[in-house]
Amino acid sequence: MIHFLTHDSADNVGVAVVDITAGADCTGRNLANNEPLKAHVAENIPLGHKLALKDFAIGDTVTKYGCDIGKVVQPIKAGQHVHTHNLKTKRWA
Repeated sequence: MIHFLTHDSADNVGVAVVDITAGADCTGRNLANNEPLKAHVAENIPLGHKLALKDFAIGDTVTKYGCDIGKVVQPIKAGQHVHTHNLKTKRWA
């Protein structure tokens, strides 16, 4: 079962394609190169939301679909939910 997708090799977040429960070991897929991905999820990730694939520090750039979508405003650990509570998106800048 695929739990999350990335669309570009530069992506450092995945997009949940199902609701993911905290504690789950998940399988993902990079659509650019068909590479399999793995992640251990630390928090519930709702369908369509972002999953951190690496640790982020404040000021780091989040890349989704190969594009810079914003800056981290709170530290994020791999496996955590990436959303408005820890990411300032360029859309609202």
